Amino acid sequence: MNRHELIESVTQDQLKSSEDMSTHTVGDTIDVHVRIIEGEKERIQVFQGVVIAEKGRGINRTMTVRRIVANEGVERVFPVHSPRIAKIEVVRRGDARRAKLYFLRNRVGKSRRLRDQRRGLKHFS
Repeated sequence: MNRHELIESVTQDQLKSSEDMSTHTVGDTIDVHVRIIEGEKERIQVFQGVVIAEKGRGINRTMTVRRIVANEGVERVFPVHSPRIAKIEVVRRGDARRAKLYFLRNRVGKSRRLRDQRRGLKHFS
């Protein structure tokens, strides 16, 4: 067993199962339920935003979620398999044609929105 297979076998039990994590892709609007621990109390805080990037694989997989608060963009990078994340819910499926949506950082107003995936792409003849 080489070093890579050994690391994969150790981290395998730390991965969240697919039923715990909803399937989301870049462009989707999601609710990330994050456990916040303050002293002895624990509460869940919801961060809703658009997934603009996904990176890594296995236990190192992360996603960057962007939202707008008081006309200021806020981005958070969440480790997908972190025990601090209670659950991830997909609110709306977005139709993205690329893997990283960093161009949304420069957009303002209605151009910031992505087309809904249910609507589909228009086909021109």
